[in-house]
Amino acid sequence: MSDTDPPKNEPESSAAKTSNPEDGLATQQATSGSGQRVKGAFQLNLDDALSPDPTNEDMYDVPDNKFAFSPGQLSKLLNPKSLDAFYALGGLAGLEKGLRTDRHAGLSTDESVLDGTVRFEDVAPQGVPKYGSNGDTVPMAKGEKANTTATTPAHRGGGQFADRKRVFRDNRLPEKKAKSLLELAWIAYNDKVLILLTIAAVVSLALGLYQTFGVPHEAGEARVEWVEGVAIMVAIIIVVAVGTLNDWQMQRQFNTLNKKAGDRTVKVIRSGKSVEISVFDIMVGDVMHLFAGDMVPVDGIFINGHGVKCDESSATGESDLLKKTAADDVFAVLDNVAKGGKPPADIEKLDPFIISGSKVNEGTGTFLVTAVGVNSSYGRIMMSMHTDQEDTPLQKKLNNLADWIAKFGGGAALLLFIVLFIKFLAELPRNNDTPDQKGQTFLRLFITSVTVVVVAVPEGLPLAVTLALAFATTRMMKDNNLVRVLKACETMGNATAVCSDKTGTLTQNKMTVVATTLGKSLSFGGTDAPLDEDEEKPAKAVEINIPNVTVGEFVKGLSTTTKQLLIQSNAVNSTAFEGDADGEKTFIGSKTEVALLTLCRDHLGAGPIQEERANANVVQVVPFDSAVKYMATVVKLPNGKYRAYVKGASEILLSKCTQLITDPASEELTSTAMTDDDRAVFSQTITSYAGQTLRTIGSSYRDFESWPPPELAGQQELTAAEFDKVHKDMTLVAIYGIKDPLRPTVIDAIKDCRRAGVTVRMVTGDNILTGRAIAKECGIYHPEEGGIAMEGPVFRRKSEEELKALVPKLQVLARSSPEDKRILVRTLKELGETVAVTGDGTNDAPALKMADIGFAMGIAGTEVAKEAAAIILMDDNFASIVKGISWGRAVNDAVKKFLQFQLTVNVTAVVLTFVSSVASDDEESVLNAVQLLWVNLIMDTFAALALATDPPSASVLDRKPDKKSAPLINTRMMKMIIGQAICQLAITLVLNFAGASLLGYDVNNALKHVREHEQERLRTLVFNTFVWLQIFNELNNRRLDNKLNIFEGITRNYFFIVINLIMIGGQVLIIFVGGEAFKITPLNGKEWGLSIGLGAISVPWGAFIRKFPDAWAEAMVPNIPRPHFWPFNRKEKAAHAKDEDVEQATSTSDDTGALKQKQRKRTLPADGEPGDHAFEPPLRTLTSLRGKRATSNIRRGFREYMHDQKLRVKDMAKEMSGSKSDVSAKVTLAAPVVAAPGLGRQVPEVAR
Repeated sequence: MSDTDPPKNEPESSAAKTSNPEDGLATQQATSGSGQRVKGAFQLNLDDALSPDPTNEDMYDVPDNKFAFSPGQLSKLLNPKSLDAFYALGGLAGLEKGLRTDRHAGLSTDESVLDGTVRFEDVAPQGVPKYGSNGDTVPMAKGEKANTTATTPAHRGGGQFADRKRVFRDNRLPEKKAKSLLELAWIAYNDKVLILLTIAAVVSLALGLYQTFGVPHEAGEARVEWVEGVAIMVAIIIVVAVGTLNDWQMQRQFNTLNKKAGDRTVKVIRSGKSVEISVFDIMVGDVMHLFAGDMVPVDGIFINGHGVKCDESSATGESDLLKKTAADDVFAVLDNVAKGGKPPADIEKLDPFIISGSKVNEGTGTFLVTAVGVNSSYGRIMMSMHTDQEDTPLQKKLNNLADWIAKFGGGAALLLFIVLFIKFLAELPRNNDTPDQKGQTFLRLFITSVTVVVVAVPEGLPLAVTLALAFATTRMMKDNNLVRVLKACETMGNATAVCSDKTGTLTQNKMTVVATTLGKSLSFGGTDAPLDEDEEKPAKAVEINIPNVTVGEFVKGLSTTTKQLLIQSNAVNSTAFEGDADGEKTFIGSKTEVALLTLCRDHLGAGPIQEERANANVVQVVPFDSAVKYMATVVKLPNGKYRAYVKGASEILLSKCTQLITDPASEELTSTAMTDDDRAVFSQTITSYAGQTLRTIGSSYRDFESWPPPELAGQQELTAAEFDKVHKDMTLVAIYGIKDPLRPTVIDAIKDCRRAGVTVRMVTGDNILTGRAIAKECGIYHPEEGGIAMEGPVFRRKSEEELKALVPKLQVLARSSPEDKRILVRTLKELGETVAVTGDGTNDAPALKMADIGFAMGIAGTEVAKEAAAIILMDDNFASIVKGISWGRAVNDAVKKFLQFQLTVNVTAVVLTFVSSVASDDEESVLNAVQLLWVNLIMDTFAALALATDPPSASVLDRKPDKKSAPLINTRMMKMIIGQAICQLAITLVLNFAGASLLGYDVNNALKHVREHEQERLRTLVFNTFVWLQIFNELNNRRLDNKLNIFEGITRNYFFIVINLIMIGGQVLIIFVGGEAFKITPLNGKEWGLSIGLGAISVPWGAFIRKFPDAWAEAMVPNIPRPHFWPFNRKEKAAHAKDEDVEQATSTSDDTGALKQKQRKRTLPADGEPGDHAFEPPLRTLTSLRGKRATSNIRRGFREYMHDQKLRVKDMAKEMSGSKSDVSAKVTLAAPVVAAPGLGRQVPEVAR
């Protein structure tokens, strides 16, 4: 069967359509796209046909080119498919001459170095500019493209096809070398936190070894000073080993993908003979055979053949089979148009393009190869994947944190060293020690200073990140998310944009009958509102009053006779057949026919199709003809009569019908005359279906007393043109509406994404009308909110500035090429978005690779897509992305929880070490090195396990994602860190300095052993209390928001409970048996009670901190320079808030309107929303009710008040002196601004 769809018109480019050219039974409304072409008119645009795109300028400049074309000019044939470019290159004859080949004989096997040159002007139509908009000027590659290898001259020597290989390359892609285990280990180690830890470990180990072996010890004293340095090194080794083995296992598992696509043979014509060659040896200019089932390895132009149809869904995203038209036939039509002739109605369905990565489903033929290797569509996609992944947002933030900690720790250590050194120098005159003892004292104060650096470095942080990611990865597998790149799940939590393919991702890639109108008695589906944005509404719409029911009720309302009529009209009058695909029984053939047969099988009770056909006495078959857009089958009925079933374009069949069936519930088939009103209703039904982007198919029949009838007497072979003589007085059976339906869970998943603040954009190779309709149906496209739908050829021509202004509003990108997706992803990333891309086809690979997170479909996805992706959705379910977002946020929260806990410990330990060392007579800290080892390493590791294993809560999607620019430590985290550090320092310092007098420890006893024992008891009490403060504070850190229930979901995390019990058990053991190693003594019951009681204070204190307003916390911080990740930076936060406001104004991802957006701009986030929130307090409710005097005298803070008074005094002085030189006199403050608390704080900054 050879069938063609009615045409759809497209704007701007004369690109060959990627909609359904194989299913001519269907009709859809033609649209004028975005209005850039007159509706229905086709025009050749040769001035722009060969213009270079910014992405392929490097392919135009080829030194010593002996052919008429460069790889760049040939690439314009398929980016997207362009009839303009095909004509501009002279059609098949021009390509044949320009590439110095022969369509019949192919390349000569004796070809080596070519003589002479073929000029572009000799083969192209007269007047066609050689480089499109560049005229005859060779485009020059810019920036990195200038160094690309795509057209780098190679094969300078002789050999077969030397010149051809030099200009067009061969069909090989540069191999991407796999990384060795050591290389992966080095990559894992190149983390700033690990490098900082290494420095701390080396210094600690060096000093520890010196203290262990170079300093005298008392009898029985443990020599364990070296342990801390070794322990840090062990932590580093564990982190690197876990990361390396994980990456190596993933690399080994997925490297097999490349081997599967290894060498294979193809058939080409060379020197007039068909020969088999390696797929790697195909040359531009080769004439290659096409057979059903072939995967096309190169790009080309179809020469001729029989019924060739290709499935390009994996290459372009289009789900329909595309019928290929001989290149000469296409050129003849285009040449007629160029000379002023009228274009045929289906001109844009003419498709002579063979695209690499597609599959030949039907037919045989030959094509002329125009692009191979890195210059082919498939090759460009594969090359774009050969890029290294950049750091994730969390990695970048942790690197910044590591820099700051190094500076903070180094600064604190230097300050402590200076203080202790000055103290040491001040005591020298009264120091009667020997020089050796003085040296030991100096070395001790140096070691104490270095200890501060070691304490400041968060050893457990890399481990917490790795554990959180590993735990999440394992659990995500249960949710059908196979994580290839470990850190992708962390990045997914903060995804702000998802660019999704349509076919196979949002839809099922399976054409389905979703609406049917049976006569005027019954119908189901097809009740959605039509998409008429670009269509003028008819002056008078006919009301459709046909009862509409569900599919189940529709089937129940049919008699056995009516069901048999529907089954026969579809099963007998069809060329599709049953077969196996991926181990399942299915139908094979035209996707429209497959949809109709599936309806018969699943709902009408049809038996096997072959059986239905065998039971019918088929007399004659009329093949499909695109000229009349229908096919017919004649069967002999049991009563001796003959019935002709006709199926095809619904509006054509309707025009041939004069009857329609009535009473489908009756066992006797009856019909009635079709009135003008009936005809108007059916026409409106067809229009309504088409407006919903349904493919409409009509079905009719007519009974004959004999066959052939008198009008066809003597006709043996019946064509559609002959059958047209009797194609009248038909009875209309049904009008079907067919579409590729959405996946069942897509609509809810997109709602969840919107709720989570994630903007979903559809990127599809389909036409803009279908793209908009599907996007509207699933909740992506919202034109009422300012959303934009655009086509790829228009999108890619925009400048960088235009793209950045356009992309925030873009919701649908139709007719997109792989390069358009890359441009979209790149622009979003430049705008600071964290981008996720979903897709299943080869065409999705470049964007999957470039995105922060790439999701490939595990079932329908191609191997190329899986290779490019970071996460594979094993169930092909878009809804699994939402689970990925939940787990990603759980990972981010786990890292932040641990960081909040870790920094509290470190800040407290650093300050405690600093203060107690300075105050000590012998420059020793209240917490010795071994005690700090327990606090700093063992508890860090345990805390990492406990806090990194919390599963995501149900409310995790109720907040917006963090921007890449958002600080790692937000306001609430810093409030908790500083608040808990103050509490812990107050308790430990009071115990250290006043504990003896408050608790009755006799630390000044005249007896040395009593005095030392009492001092040791006090130090043990301080140490025990400090540890219990950390244990209780770990409970506080289970929440990042300002809610009070710190025990929420604790029973779901057994790790947390078990690890805390281990920590408590370890602390009890240390106190009772730690002895000399920890320099402590066992405590009695009263001291244990005091330690635990004081430690428990951190829980109610944490509740108080949560209730302390964030705004007040910010207002209390002095305005001094701080690290850029610091949450209280007002200027940066104001800029960040401004960015968010702009984004909210342009984004359409929020369900609320503009008014709510404006209100939200100035409100603090609700509880339960961890993350950075720029502080802009709400306006006071009663501000407008206050008098002018009251509003102008509200004080906004002491510093601002004093500044205003100073300005006021200057103004008065100027008025008194009459001076006009005082610039400050010209600075004024607007009273209305003052009235808003908090806003006024920023105004004096400008005034100053």
